[in-house]
Amino acid sequence: MEALAGTEKVFSGIAAVLIGVLALIALKNDWKTTGLDNNVTKLLLGLMAFGCVLVLVASFGLLPRGGGT
Repeated sequence: MEALAGTEKVFSGIAAVLIGVLALIALKNDWKTTGLDNNVTKLLLGLMAFGCVLVLVASFGLLPRGGGT
């Protein structure tokens, strides 16, 4: 099972980089648009990029494990 966990971490890291880059490119292309629906799209793209950063941090094992003292 440990080998599978390592494979999942590598796959999630690669996917997070790819999806994060694509979200940032879409955000850059959509930045100058106006309107409520476009602003919601920009907010969601920013949240997606932030989520990808969290996935990268988790896949490298930098997040603390919960569970108490």
